[in-house]
Amino acid sequence: MSHEHDQEKEKLVKTSVYLEEEVLEALAEAARELEKETGRRWSRGGIIRLALSDFFTRRGKLL
Repeated sequence: MSHEHDQEKEKLVKTSVYLEEEVLEALAEAARELEKETGRRWSRGGIIRLALSDFFTRRGKLL
């Protein structure tokens, strides 16, 4: 099974997160940077998932 195929089966669960305004601004900036780098649009949720994935990877957990 390919990694892309595995990602298609992932189920996202809606949740609420309270963040400071500065963090929201940083998320928007990161989204703009990644859009330039990748050529695809990034949502706040996508940036948060990417950041959490990086956080857990650095702690030795592969999600």
